[in-house]
Amino acid sequence: MSADPDFWNDLEKSQKTLQQLKALKTKVGRYEGLVTKYEDILTLIEMGIEEQDDSVYEEVREMNDSFLKEYEELHVSTMLDGEYDRNNAIVTLHAGTGGTEACDWTNMLYRMYTKWAAKAGYEVELLDMLDGDEAGLKSVTIQINGENAYGYLKSEKGIHRLVRVSPFDSSGRRHTSFASCDVMPEIENDNEIEVKSDDIRIDTYRASGAGGQHVNKTSSAIRITHFPTGIVVQCQDERSQFSNKERAFKMLKSKLLALKIEEQMQKLAEIRGDIKEIGWGSQIRSYVFMPYTMVKDHRTSEETGNVNAVMDGEIDQFMAAYLAWIHS
Repeated sequence: MSADPDFWNDLEKSQKTLQQLKALKTKVGRYEGLVTKYEDILTLIEMGIEEQDDSVYEEVREMNDSFLKEYEELHVSTMLDGEYDRNNAIVTLHAGTGGTEACDWTNMLYRMYTKWAAKAGYEVELLDMLDGDEAGLKSVTIQINGENAYGYLKSEKGIHRLVRVSPFDSSGRRHTSFASCDVMPEIENDNEIEVKSDDIRIDTYRASGAGGQHVNKTSSAIRITHFPTGIVVQCQDERSQFSNKERAFKMLKSKLLALKIEEQMQKLAEIRGDIKEIGWGSQIRSYVFMPYTMVKDHRTSEETGNVNAVMDGEIDQFMAAYLAWIHS
């Protein structure tokens, strides 16, 4: 077997091309299925008119609703054309200003994304978690595995704002809290990003779980600091120090790749003359529980009054609106 690096690079490119062809074949199959369904609906309508049969109305309505749902899903999938859109996604949530309320908000977002992933048929891996002092989470990192996970979840990068009457305030006052969401594609080819040993520091510490209970008694958790960018990643979910280190390096490379993508987006924004800020500090969406209920995306103006459904993972409309926005 050849040990030539070019051989392995060519093999990897061929594998990636085959995966892309398979994805395109799937889209074509879905399109052809929609064409057939569209023709069936028209045929049923014509039969109902010819026979003056009102009973077909309900069947036509159900078929039409199903057709429109599949059409919208296919339409959204055609906009997932970014270089890393097909990759798995690494999502990190951090509590912002607001103390215990912000930690609880971070936990609510964590629940929202895991519920969305479950409905989409994706697998969720917990990579790191830091509990709040009283409740909720100070931070949490998860990896969501599945085709186009990053393509959909890239819409969630930014600051998420919560407005509600805090259950932690005995006076029943309204509070505003913030949490940040960072989304990175998992790198499939480690050669895409180079990390020099002189640019990093690796620290080990004991992994701990909820309530302060130790996952293990050894220093298996890993923290990596990247000096040139100030990026810090950590992983404690794996059982061994080696596995945590390997996963942490992947996370670091994914963060460096995300930084590179963000710089490219900023350059494109300058070329287009966009006035919207593209970056970590952007407040992208507000979730209002009080004095009214509304979730609104400030980039696309997409909104809904069903805040409970959103918190249960119904966020596809915001993802679709974002994809349409960046392609407009």
